[in-house]
Amino acid sequence: MENNLHNSYVMKALDAYPYNLEETLEALNYALSYNSRDAFALCLMGRLYAEQLEDYTTAKNYFAEALSVNLDAHYVYTHYVRVLIQNDDFDEAEKLLNYAFTIKGVSRSTLLLQRGQLYEATGRYKLAFETLKEAKKGGLNNEFVDFVNDEISRVERKLSFEKKNEVKEKPIEKKTSIFGLF
Repeated sequence: MENNLHNSYVMKALDAYPYNLEETLEALNYALSYNSRDAFALCLMGRLYAEQLEDYTTAKNYFAEALSVNLDAHYVYTHYVRVLIQNDDFDEAEKLLNYAFTIKGVSRSTLLLQRGQLYEATGRYKLAFETLKEAKKGGLNNEFVDFVNDEISRVERKLSFEKKNEVKEKPIEKKTSIFGLF
């Protein structure tokens, strides 16, 4: 009976998120009071803190707790990586991405998208471009492919801007005559 009640609160929280945050938070608190080690509820709480409150430190704690409960919880990785990138924890995000690729059931195309975003955030635009093209190949719906196309367009603009700046930053060489007077 307790497990059904716990699941009921998790479902209420999931149904309310992100449209009714007060109801989401209340339901998650009840769910976690019945089972404080529920990876799904911990993940949703992490999402609430990251996506709505922009409290990345607290969100990271919830995601880490969810993974400590269930390392194979594939639904945690993409949210956790996004928070790490937003919080400028680039090395940690890279390590988590590398591990996430080994988890069965995780969306590899979404992880490739996030790896591309990580490369973009760290200024490695050529790697970002190539990685995003690879992510696009794995897309299984038009919405994802369209989103990745927008990401690719943004990175292409950054690449062209970077190339223009390289040309402008080259120092102008002074021409001298054979006599060295000019």
